[in-house]
Amino acid sequence: MSAESAIGVFDSGIGGLTVLHQIIEALPNENTVYLGDTARAPYGSKSTETVLRYSFENSEFLAEKGVKMIVVACNTSTAIALERLRTALTLPIIGVIEPGVRRAVASSKNKKVGVIGTEATIQSGAYTRALKAAEPGIEVYSRACPLFVPLVEEGWTDNAVVEMTVRAYLGSLKQSGIDTLILGCTHYPLLKKAIRKYLGKKVRLVDSAEETAKEVQATLKKLSLAKGAGRASHGFFVTDAPERFIKVGRRFLGDKVESAVRIER
Repeated sequence: MSAESAIGVFDSGIGGLTVLHQIIEALPNENTVYLGDTARAPYGSKSTETVLRYSFENSEFLAEKGVKMIVVACNTSTAIALERLRTALTLPIIGVIEPGVRRAVASSKNKKVGVIGTEATIQSGAYTRALKAAEPGIEVYSRACPLFVPLVEEGWTDNAVVEMTVRAYLGSLKQSGIDTLILGCTHYPLLKKAIRKYLGKKVRLVDSAEETAKEVQATLKKLSLAKGAGRASHGFFVTDAPERFIKVGRRFLGDKVESAVRIER
């Protein structure tokens, strides 16, 4: 492991590309390796045992690629598997929950914070526990939004169907008086426009992808693992349908997604 080694990033599918995008923006010289477990997505409706197994398999694949850090760019995996991964592996491992929680606590004035995510992420209570640990008096309002992921993957991010779905899911959160909303799924930043339009400008949207990239940058600097100048390379691996991954992935990263290699699971 050296500064020249790549940053490894994995997600259940393509949503983690929002995290990768922010990492590339913050650290343009860094090499990256991305694994999207597209054959077994989504993780949000899977059991705890299954998510743990998938998360370990993904991490082991990236470790075999010689990465210097693993970013768990999946809220469900972070909620269920992060601490076990940190115990089992010697690499620095960063999830997407803690950075978002820190930003939300710092941003909220009335200490009423909303969290939206997959069913598994919300049911795990990981965000609520982390928010309460950071700010014991905080009020947390959670809502699972399972239809958001397929809407994003279909490319529907700003139309009448999206607006109707946002209203259906976020109506109770709007009435709760929250002033901060954590987008607790890596797909959800692509729905920012529709969510902001419905909730209004007074509700701050916390994009965990942006905060995670900042933590990656700080951690690499702390461990003296930041790469210096030089051209960056970006490798993409998937467990199914590389053509679809490339097509959808370009909505996130543009022409950086030139190709994707399918691996067996």
